[in-house]
Amino acid sequence: MPATRDPAHGALVAVLILTAVFTPAVAGEWPRFRGPAADGVSAETKLAAAWPEQGPAVLWRASLGSGYSGLSVAGGRVYTMFGSGDSEFVVALGAADGKEVWRFRIDKLWRDRQGDGPRSTPTLHDGTLYAVSAGGRLVALDAKDGRSLWQRELREDFGARIPRWGFSASPVIEGKLLLLEVGGPEALIVGLDRKSGREVWRAGDGKAGYSTPLVATLGGVRQAVFFSAKGIVAVSPSDGALLWTRPWATSWDVNAAMPVQVSPETLFISSGYDVGAALLRVRAGEGKIQVEEVWRNREMKNQFSSSVLHEGQLYGFDDRTLKCIDVQTGELRWRARDFGHGSLIRAGGRLFVLGDNGLLALVEATPEEYREKGRMRPFDGKTWTAPALAGGRLYLRDENAVIALDVSG
Repeated sequence: MPATRDPAHGALVAVLILTAVFTPAVAGEWPRFRGPAADGVSAETKLAAAWPEQGPAVLWRASLGSGYSGLSVAGGRVYTMFGSGDSEFVVALGAADGKEVWRFRIDKLWRDRQGDGPRSTPTLHDGTLYAVSAGGRLVALDAKDGRSLWQRELREDFGARIPRWGFSASPVIEGKLLLLEVGGPEALIVGLDRKSGREVWRAGDGKAGYSTPLVATLGGVRQAVFFSAKGIVAVSPSDGALLWTRPWATSWDVNAAMPVQVSPETLFISSGYDVGAALLRVRAGEGKIQVEEVWRNREMKNQFSSSVLHEGQLYGFDDRTLKCIDVQTGELRWRARDFGHGSLIRAGGRLFVLGDNGLLALVEATPEEYREKGRMRPFDGKTWTAPALAGGRLYLRDENAVIALDVSG
């Protein structure tokens, strides 16, 4: 029987789940939201170049419960979150067979007409799993057995005001710190000691968005870039000092897609609701950081899923349309439909595209045209969670189940 643990104290529309591109990906692992380098890219190489007519083989299927939490994979385990009954749980599954290893009750169930349950993705680092519930309870767990190491209540400890559709950002580890956007009049962002949960610094105030922050070196300066409800806020990850801001208004405050670092000086941001995207240039000099728009248009409106970069091209969802655009100019290369509000990740020159209608496709990452190399429909229900890729297996989930597909070559 799997171990079950409970904290001792009693206390979407599409706003899900949502480091630098120069951080190398690690083959065989997907330990956090958007993978090893937080850019939606896997270093896997031994993958099938095309799929048979029926699609890749289903290795296992595990029924869980409600939620849109992403999947983190490392050390032979798959970590995610789900809702069941009146509770939200963090769970560890065997990567080889999908069997439950342990579960931890993190909070009461978040209920919403767009879907109940957690939205955030657990982050695995140095044997510790960090997770946050939709209602704002942050926990650090021993990844081996699910034992609680420390907990924080975002509302009680930092005056957080949880976003309308639940807390969706994933914890980010930078050195000895855990960085998190909490949102509220007392703090917009906090830096916590990752070992103890002790507060090290807090910065700013205002409403939280739904995007996971990007930690990157831009313009020669290490910075944590948060896509908050009202725009970009960049701070020093070591002490929370404000570096720069950029207003970016979106209906319902749904800034959800994660920023993408394009070069040592440029950053791509995007949001939906007919707002669009921009490429920002970030430069440091004379004691301050200057930010300017290289281009801005409405060709790529990432409502919730983040885009991926490959050889000067960005691939992502412009509302309900999969697109390829030139990252330097913002010009459209091609478009494809069928997927609805989908999500995608990349391995080498291949895209794994999952539509919110359950359609999965293998697509070449080329600006020439849309080239599909296989498709299947592993789910019939709503799929708002991005895929994860590790060890030749593609891990997917809908609102109620996780599956593993053999995509090895």
